[in-house]
Amino acid sequence: MSKQIETRANAVSSDPRWASVVARDPGANGKFYYSVKTTGVYCRPSCASRTPRPENVCFFMTAADAENAGFRPCKRCKPDQRPLGDRHAELVANLCRQIESAETPPSLEALAQAARMSTFHLHRVFKAVTGVTPKAYAAAHRANKIREELTRRGSVTDAIFEAGYNSNSRFYEESNRLLGMTPKSFRTGGADAVIRFAVGECSLGAILVAASERGVCAILMGDDPDLLARDLQDRFPKADLIGGDAEFERLVAKVVGFVEMPKRGLDLPLDVWGTAFQRRVWQALREIPAGSTASYAEIARRIGSPKAVRAVAGACAANALAVAIPCHRVVRNDGNLSGYRWGVERKRALLEREAEA
Repeated sequence: MSKQIETRANAVSSDPRWASVVARDPGANGKFYYSVKTTGVYCRPSCASRTPRPENVCFFMTAADAENAGFRPCKRCKPDQRPLGDRHAELVANLCRQIESAETPPSLEALAQAARMSTFHLHRVFKAVTGVTPKAYAAAHRANKIREELTRRGSVTDAIFEAGYNSNSRFYEESNRLLGMTPKSFRTGGADAVIRFAVGECSLGAILVAASERGVCAILMGDDPDLLARDLQDRFPKADLIGGDAEFERLVAKVVGFVEMPKRGLDLPLDVWGTAFQRRVWQALREIPAGSTASYAEIARRIGSPKAVRAVAGACAANALAVAIPCHRVVRNDGNLSGYRWGVERKRALLEREAEA
C-alpha cells in the first residue's frame, strides 16, 4: 500500500462516521452518505452491502452532494429514496385508514394486493410497525366503533349495523369479548356489570385495583384512597362496584409486590378499554422491556404514525392501568421525565427500581 493510500485509509478509519458504516448503524441514516470509489455508488450508513476498504470511501452530507460528485445510488439500500422504515410506516398507516373506512374488515389478501406485497411479507411488516396483526387491528377498530355507536344510537340493533356487522347474531357472538359486558349494560354506563375492587398501600402511596369478569380494568395510584374510589366510580358510573374478598386481596398484593420489586414481573389478564389508536400505543408500551425507556417519538414511529407524537402522549395520559401498561417507561426525546398521570416522582421511582432489578 502506497503512503498516500495508507494516509487516506487512516484518515477515513479515524472518522467517527466510519464506525457507523462498519456497524451498519440505522441511526446514522440521513445524517451522512458514503461513496465507494471502486464501484461508483453511494450508500446509506446502514447499507447491508459488503464493507468497503476505507481508502476507497468518501463521505457526503447529502445524497445530492454524492450525485454531484458523479456517484450513483446503490440499488440495495436506495439512498435516493426515503428510508425503508419510513416507507413501511406510511404504507401501514394507509392500510390502517383503509381498514378503518371499510364497511367490513378487508381480508389479508386484499390488503396485500393494495400494498403490492405477498400476504406473508405484509403480515410481518404490519406487525413490525404496529405491534399487532392486521386482523387484530381490525378487531380493535371494530370494538371501538361499536362502543361509539352504542353511546350514540337509539337502539342496539342500529348500532350493530352502523358498526359494520351484517347480522345481530355475529355481533352477539363477539359482544362479551369486545365490551366485557352485554351491549345494553355498556350503553348504560356498565349497569348490571360487576366490578370488584380493593385498595392497598405501597411505598408509592395508595393503589386501587379493579377487575371485571374479563380481567383487570383499572390500576390507579395516588395519595387519597377515597379519590381513587371516586375515579373508579366515574369510569363505571352504573356498574355494581363490590369490595374485593380475600382472594381479590391477593391480586392487589401481587400488583403491590410488582411495584416494590419489578423483577417479579406482572402477568395479569387485562380488560383494556380504549380506541384503536390507544390500543396500538398501549401494546407498544407493553413491549418496552423493564429497565428500558422509549421516547414519545419512538412510540409514534413504532405504531406507524411518526407525526402523532402528541396523540401518543394523550394515549399515555389516558392509560388507566398503571404499571400493567407501563406508560412510565416513556420519556422525552432528551431522556428527561415528562408528565405522568400519577405524578412525576412516582414515575422516577418506578424507573429507578426497574433499573436496579
